Amino acid sequence: MSLPRPTPVFAPTPDPLTPDRNITHGHFQAGDRVVVLKGVADGELWGDALRVVAPSWHTPTDEDGWRLRDATGGAQSYFTAHPRYLVHLSRRCPDCLIHVRAMEDVLLPKYTGDVLIDCGWYTTTALNQLVHIADARGGR
Repeated sequence: MSLPRPTPVFAPTPDPLTPDRNITHGHFQAGDRVVVLKGVADGELWGDALRVVAPSWHTPTDEDGWRLRDATGGAQSYFTAHPRYLVHLSRRCPDCLIHVRAMEDVLLPKYTGDVLIDCGWYTTTALNQLVHIADARGGR
């Protein structure tokens, strides 16, 4: 039995790495398990675990994206995201491991203790498109 996580504490924090990450659409494939990193929980990075479903145009960046499925369902079971937002869970690829380690170096020293921190990097548009704050047009 898993216990529910507490409500995240919203702590806007700069993300100096993801907006400049150079990961192409071809880095992922349908069926891959991925995570969208969102912050820190109990001394580790945390985020939403998702499954890559199909190619999809990512309107906020005008680039190829991926349609993702959230197995937990909810209001947005499917949405589209840019590849640079994604990190592999289903395999240990060097590019994703390097990104995770760099994110750990930036974030983990800032947040310690038993708290769940949402760094406030993402929002979802009315078209069910996940968008990083650095990619938002006109604030949305």
